[in-house]
Amino acid sequence: MRLFHSLSFGAFVSLASLAAHAQSLPPGVHLGMTAPELHAALPAAEPVSRPQRLSGGLLGSWRGEPAPIAGLVFKPTFYFADGQLRRVEYDASAQGLADGGEAAFSALLKWGRGAFGTELAALDPGSTSVAWSGGELDVVLQRTGDAHRANLRLIYKQRQLRDASEL
Repeated sequence: MRLFHSLSFGAFVSLASLAAHAQSLPPGVHLGMTAPELHAALPAAEPVSRPQRLSGGLLGSWRGEPAPIAGLVFKPTFYFADGQLRRVEYDASAQGLADGGEAAFSALLKWGRGAFGTELAALDPGSTSVAWSGGELDVVLQRTGDAHRANLRLIYKQRQLRDASEL
């Protein structure tokens, strides 16, 4: 019984940590800002030595301090295109955890439902992905792999609307 109370308290602390860090982007950070504005808002942020390139010209060129979210340590990467912050990815390894990060994923899913409502979900072999859209923002939560190589990713990105002529 004492173990159950410890685990319940740990889950509460994890959810409180989740609410503090996952509700929004870091204080002072918003999509559309420039790299100097990001560095002013997050003085500990550093340029990445080997930036990751994504489609659409996105370049993961800045990294922030790791943040505890839902019991895991997530590392933020800031992606820029055309001189503006367009995407923020929080990545965490759940390798070696007995549940493969399922508890953290469930906590983040609960947070997303509370913050954005019902999600769109996709279940592919080896991964689970959910997404929400709100205003100018899309939020994606992904869990990939098994207990030996599991990862979680929480992504904030600018919403891109397309009309039928672009499909």
